[in-house]
Amino acid sequence: MSDVFPVEVKLLESQGRLDVTWSDDHVSPFPLRYLRAWCPCAVCQGHFTGEYKYIDHDSNIRLLDVQPVGNYAMKLVWSDGHDTGIYQFDYLRRMCPSPKLDPNGERLKERVRNRREWGF
Repeated sequence: MSDVFPVEVKLLESQGRLDVTWSDDHVSPFPLRYLRAWCPCAVCQGHFTGEYKYIDHDSNIRLLDVQPVGNYAMKLVWSDGHDTGIYQFDYLRRMCPSPKLDPNGERLKERVRNRREWGF
């Protein structure tokens, strides 16, 4: 696991975004729909598939709560009742949509694969 960890998590509901500030001062601006679509839980992703899949959801889903899971992850609780996704810090960092970490957007393009643009 990486030595980088969140030091602040801020829900910007009016902007539909969760901002995670990391211990190296980088800020990851996660659109809520993007986080819900890439939920890492077994219900959404299946068991041991080895590859994550994008699952589109109703755009009206809201993030209700963010809960710490030990010193390695956070659990996101959604308004559709879904709360089984454990987002490990290294997973979140790898999926960061910020151009600072991925100037060409290749990681995001690879994950979204012909889906609508997220607008960042």
